[in-house]
Amino acid sequence: MLTIADISKSYGPRTLFEDVSLFIQRTDRLGLVGPNGAGKSTLFNLILGEESADAGTITWERGADFGFLPQQSEPAGDETILQIALWQVKGLIGREHGENPDDHHHETDYTLEPRAKRILAGLGFREIDHNRPARTFSGGWVMRAHLARLLVREPALLLLDEPTNHLDLSALLWFQEYLTRYPGGMVLISHDRAFLNALCTGVLELRNKTLYRWTGDYDDFVRQKEEHKVQQLASFKTQQREIAHLQRFVDRFGAKASMASRAKSKEKQIERLQDVAVEEPEDDLIRIKFRFPKTPRSGLKVVDLSDVTQAYGDHVVYRGMNFQAERGERLVLVGPNGAGKSTLLKILAGVIPIQGGTCELGSNVKAGYFSQNRSDTLNMKHTVLEEAMSMRDENPEVTMQLARTLLGGFLFRKDDVFKPVSVLSGGERSRLALVKLL
Repeated sequence: MLTIADISKSYGPRTLFEDVSLFIQRTDRLGLVGPNGAGKSTLFNLILGEESADAGTITWERGADFGFLPQQSEPAGDETILQIALWQVKGLIGREHGENPDDHHHETDYTLEPRAKRILAGLGFREIDHNRPARTFSGGWVMRAHLARLLVREPALLLLDEPTNHLDLSALLWFQEYLTRYPGGMVLISHDRAFLNALCTGVLELRNKTLYRWTGDYDDFVRQKEEHKVQQLASFKTQQREIAHLQRFVDRFGAKASMASRAKSKEKQIERLQDVAVEEPEDDLIRIKFRFPKTPRSGLKVVDLSDVTQAYGDHVVYRGMNFQAERGERLVLVGPNGAGKSTLLKILAGVIPIQGGTCELGSNVKAGYFSQNRSDTLNMKHTVLEEAMSMRDENPEVTMQLARTLLGGFLFRKDDVFKPVSVLSGGERSRLALVKLL
């Protein structure tokens, strides 16, 4: 269905990958994994035609089409949820391969619309939501509507970039079950191991500028990779011992006229071994180690929300809500999309004002906020270093040395700190947001 041949991609001096080749069949269900910044989303963009490769070709089988779901949606407009699911809106966020919305209206409405409604229900929409404007929903719900559109269309290949980010547990389980019966192929970028295990028959790993292909699910990939590393290390050690043995002979007898020809032969053996030498396996599991700095002791009461009311237009999120938290408590906030989880965090962090009621922080309490959408807390026009240094306004103790030390601890190397925030991958933006929080 899709053939990728010898493609390479660089940004300035930084090479993401080179000479990558891949053949995707209609029945393939592949997970795409790799460290942050390895180029997973960039590979998707090349397949989509959003970016061009520096070298190589990407060829589609005639008649093959794809559907793509990105990590984040564009602002929603007046289109209804059902219109999105039925693909009746031009210029939607999920790009398609060489087609337009009208091409997919060959099915009769009585077939297409019921299927769209069943899929919307599986993703958590109520019937009364179908004709509501998308702009009245949270970003997570809008993403679900676009996901419904892809499933209604059933393209030959699904390209899904972190598709479970905006799903609650019930919707995730429904979606996972639905994909097990999906008639086309798929390539998934996901950090959800259980999701990859349930769906994948193969894993693509982007690492060290190369694309590796493994068979089986994610757990199979981890096991095979470890076994391969053990075998590679054993071969490397055996080869190095052989080279060292030959080199000792050369060092000992190379200067003796009677042994010169044998020594020369050994040197040629060393050269041949070095030409086909097995590389020492790298430990590519880099762990970030950090701790939150000790904070001034606060009062017993950390925060107190009293009689809070919050609404988005006619949609009332809270009415008369009360909430308290005390020093030392560690709380998890759960609930379906649109219930107001992110809104509550924004209120606690002082990011948005409350419309009714009071929000009081206790003595010596300062809030740090890590947003679901990194663009909410990052200035895309800054460099990485400038963005880290921007915290000096809140904390005068932030020096250039401290900022660079923290950035280095979060895997931003010497040249990385001068990259614009706008070119960072999703994972890199998350790491930068954590640096700012610290």
